[in-house]
Amino acid sequence: MEFMRLGVIGLGNMGKGHIRYILKGDVPGAKLTAVSDNAEAGRQWAKDNVDEGVSIYADPYEMMDSGKVDGILIATPHYSHPELAIACFKRGLHVMVEKPAGVFTKQVREMNDAYAKTDVKFSMMYNQRTNPLYRKLKDLVDSGELGEIRRTNWIITNWYRSQSYYDSGKWRATWEGEGGGVLLNQDPHQLDLWQWTISMMPKRVRAFCYFGKHRDIEVEDDVTAFVEYENGATGVFVTTTGESPGTNRLEISGDRGKVVIEDNKLTFWRLRESEREFNANFKGGFGQPECWKCDVPIVGENSNHRGIMRNWTNAILHGEELIAPGEEGIKGLMLSNAMLLSTWIDNWVDLPIDEELYYAQLQERIESSRYRKRT
Repeated sequence: MEFMRLGVIGLGNMGKGHIRYILKGDVPGAKLTAVSDNAEAGRQWAKDNVDEGVSIYADPYEMMDSGKVDGILIATPHYSHPELAIACFKRGLHVMVEKPAGVFTKQVREMNDAYAKTDVKFSMMYNQRTNPLYRKLKDLVDSGELGEIRRTNWIITNWYRSQSYYDSGKWRATWEGEGGGVLLNQDPHQLDLWQWTISMMPKRVRAFCYFGKHRDIEVEDDVTAFVEYENGATGVFVTTTGESPGTNRLEISGDRGKVVIEDNKLTFWRLRESEREFNANFKGGFGQPECWKCDVPIVGENSNHRGIMRNWTNAILHGEELIAPGEEGIKGLMLSNAMLLSTWIDNWVDLPIDEELYYAQLQERIESSRYRKRT
């Protein structure tokens, strides 16, 4: 295969954005050959903006069966991601899925099971995994520089959204239309990075989600979650769309120091000896390990969406290792599902979650969703 023939399903803001840089040639080896959208407005945009010879479809399954594509980028509403991916897998097509992987882990697990029966390349659009800040953090953890993880803390509250934003689409911020709020729409990248950088998932979660606290919406717009890890470490995740000015601060504490990422800078407070060793040997009344503040240089640029698309294309054409394997999309979604479920049942939730219970709880909310009343 000299190049990968790309099809795009979904011509909303994200789909259009991906198409624009593909047409500019920013992803060597990828050639746009087909697009699909069930809305006439989307197809008209394609007629006006894509190259001559690119096929335009109303039915995504017709595009899948056209023989004109090798790989498909899915940039549709959340609920449809697993269904469309599974259909692609059955046809032997490579798949890139926009975040999130889906709305509930039960359907994403079915998607992963379908993928396991293929030999295609499956990736998630976790473009923040190309950010050198988080890659350096992962390197510090993986190399042992930070020692055993003791605590994680992410305050990500710079997602300010006005009421007019939510009012711009009937599907927005509804259980049936979108499937969730800040956790599912704004936070998938952070939830993925939270577990990816330290290579650990929590063993249990206790969360407090507030629904329509700051805006006239039915889904969560303010969340505080506490997690426990198998090794005894703890973590906190705080997020909202109703706070201005907001904060984006990730702090990871380990046995050998602390790393903070804030304002696009990475600072490493490095202990000269581990806290465990210091505590075992120190005989004074007050004291602590010698600590050096290190402003860690960050080398490279964040290649963002283009980087993930290049990686996926190179995986298809040249066997390059995937940065964001598609089957890992369930991990961040597991965290958001656990936070919602913990709130709904007012209790701790063990991971992996009870997927049937989550699905039943979600269905109850879909039954009374505003989206049904609006359509």
